[in-house]
Amino acid sequence: MRLDASGSPATIIQASLTDIWYLQQPLLHAIVLLIEMIVISRLAAKFNSYYGDRPVLTITITNVMLGGIADTIAQTLTAIRSRQKRPLLGNAISDGIEMPDYDEKGAYNAQFLSPKRHGPPSFDFERLTRFMSYGFIISPVQFHWFSFLTRTFPITKRSTTIPVFQRMAFDQFIFAPLGLACFFTFMTVTEGGGRRAVARKFQDVYLPALKANYMVWPAVQFLNFRVVPLPYQIPFVSTVGIAWTIYLSLTNSSDEPLVSNV
Repeated sequence: MRLDASGSPATIIQASLTDIWYLQQPLLHAIVLLIEMIVISRLAAKFNSYYGDRPVLTITITNVMLGGIADTIAQTLTAIRSRQKRPLLGNAISDGIEMPDYDEKGAYNAQFLSPKRHGPPSFDFERLTRFMSYGFIISPVQFHWFSFLTRTFPITKRSTTIPVFQRMAFDQFIFAPLGLACFFTFMTVTEGGGRRAVARKFQDVYLPALKANYMVWPAVQFLNFRVVPLPYQIPFVSTVGIAWTIYLSLTNSSDEPLVSNV
């Protein structure tokens, strides 16, 4: 039996249940983000003392938390975009709803009260773990890389600009391409992909992501190497890199590059 359901109670109940389900998902995203922000704020308050005692560990934990924040924001944006693509209630009303047939005893199937689960994706804790794990692995490498650049191209009173350009060039033409390659390889393998999946990931998104990198990071790294003291260079990059990590997160979870979003 089909009923033109303009304003019918069944449609209102169904839409309300769907809206409740939609609200639950972004709420979980917000809770995770709040926890991450609390941890990073406490870490920032005592960063100097922690760095003085254990610099590598401090940088690593900082990067792990900032990477987690970036991926959480990326997942939240994905959930919001999915919600915006959801059919409006008005469309459901204009199309009508399918009502169940009553059986001989007058009982009916109440499944029509359950909304179709076409809403935003739930929070992906495995994906968050992958991002934070990558930050844990790459942070010590970054620490020693930045220390190498500082020793190799020292800034003196006589020479300030040229060593900065040298650091930036080495970083962007050596570390950046390798870092992106490691990132996409790590993410694809930990997602369960094999050689073909890695090759496809490189074919689809590596070059656009590298191009986007060169649109953003040379200027950021020049400012970083010129102004920011060494203990704060990686946290500075990680803080600015929240937007970049969001881009990488969205790019890695999509088959198409998102260069236009940078």
